[in-house]
Amino acid sequence: MTVAAESAGAAGLVQSIDWLAIAPPTLTAVVALIILVADLFVPEHRKPLLGGLAIAGLAAALGTLLPLRSGDRATFCLTTAPDVCSYTADHFALVIQLLVLGGALLTALLSYHDTRRLPAGEFWFLLLASAAGAALLPAARDLATLVVALEVASLPAFALVGLRRGDRLSSEAALKFFLSSVTATAVMLLGVSFVYAATGTLHLTEIATRLDDVPGQLGTLAEAGVALTLVGFAFKTAAAPFHFWVPDTYVGAPLPIAAYLSVVGKAVGFSGLILVTVVAFPSYHAVWGPALAVLAALTMTLGNVAALRQSATRAWSAVRLLAWSSVAQAGYLLVPIAAAAYGGDGGSGTDGGADRIGSTVAYALMYAVVNLGAFAVVALVARTKPLNRLSDYQGLYAHRPLAALAMGFFLLCLAGLPPGIIGLFAKVTVFSTAVDAGLGWLAVVMALNVVVALYYYLQWTAVLFRSPEERAESADTPPGAVTADAESAALTPAPALTVAIVLTAVAGIALSGAPQLVLRFAGVSLF
Repeated sequence: MTVAAESAGAAGLVQSIDWLAIAPPTLTAVVALIILVADLFVPEHRKPLLGGLAIAGLAAALGTLLPLRSGDRATFCLTTAPDVCSYTADHFALVIQLLVLGGALLTALLSYHDTRRLPAGEFWFLLLASAAGAALLPAARDLATLVVALEVASLPAFALVGLRRGDRLSSEAALKFFLSSVTATAVMLLGVSFVYAATGTLHLTEIATRLDDVPGQLGTLAEAGVALTLVGFAFKTAAAPFHFWVPDTYVGAPLPIAAYLSVVGKAVGFSGLILVTVVAFPSYHAVWGPALAVLAALTMTLGNVAALRQSATRAWSAVRLLAWSSVAQAGYLLVPIAAAAYGGDGGSGTDGGADRIGSTVAYALMYAVVNLGAFAVVALVARTKPLNRLSDYQGLYAHRPLAALAMGFFLLCLAGLPPGIIGLFAKVTVFSTAVDAGLGWLAVVMALNVVVALYYYLQWTAVLFRSPEERAESADTPPGAVTADAESAALTPAPALTVAIVLTAVAGIALSGAPQLVLRFAGVSLF
């Protein structure tokens, strides 16, 4: 072979890179590295500048989505098969990236005034590093990139949860979160290796094609790989019975990070689950369809029952209720994915599966807005009531009427009651997907759970508008938990926190005024 021929062959192995397509996660990662280096040279009194840089970087990353709105770009494609790519900036990826980066931006706003007792440089670096992995995942179209993106999103989150040094609850939460996530990753990697052994490829579309014709001796291996991969993602989505890490992790983490995990962490898990089921494993719908339907019913039921049991005077009961509510919401989000395994007449097949996945995307968008808003109000209350009990919200309207009105609106959205029209619209859409797929029993379970959830959402809403009265400290209040730091924090202006509450409230009201836009927007997000 001549030198020219060798050079031509080598050139044929080089993949071209579409830098615009990968701009959202790349820009986020670059800003994270800049913050990490700048932290070495910025004096202590200038540390707030790092937070401003993080917010600007996330806003810029969101701006890079605009040139990609056509959803027709892909990169890192095989030179022998240009239509098989590892990164695809389609409409699905762009909508999830909008949710992820928008959620990270609101988390940064929530965190801006709450990093006084945290190492600021590490905090902002870890937050943006996790956001970069979360933004990469929905665009991943091979299992290797999918797993790497999932771990890039997860590993910094462990450190963020345990970043309050010397705090026992924070360390315990980080340990539980780490152990459960490592277990999930190990199970998932085992499943991925089985799928690769059975198909000989890691690209999702190629896996879908080859799973249709797996040799008989590898059939069991392929089924085991599909099942183990689903179990791994069930951990990531906090689906029961793999949800046990959620309440303690949310309580031990800084409140903005709990909000981040409840929205961005959930979006990462569900987008990965959608990709492996609908794109990679459609021929195994008979395996994952019924399994996800049972998980959905179990998850929403356990989440709502646990939320009902929260005592109003227990320390951190408000955060625990939001944590269990998050588990229940994960059950609702699983319903359209399970329905995607069934034909329009309740038979087999994935016809219309993409349209049903649109219901999950629409619900996730609604949930992200209102849940981040609820956590923003909880963070505001925590400035004067660090124990964050449900009883601490009694009479909030008398002291902070706008915050109470916003919190009431967010809770009604989560409950699916007017004026939270967007919550009602999202629940009806998910309910319809179950009925259309022939999953009548799952629709009944969901309806019962929605009724159960009304009790604790309305109970919390009513507390906001009751007359305030003095309350003695609860018997389960940890000694020394209320400190002068809380009082000084209350006197410190928090404009970024106010901006976060206003943004989420305005978005929720706008979406409630035109809820059909959410489903239309989510509908064009599908592959």
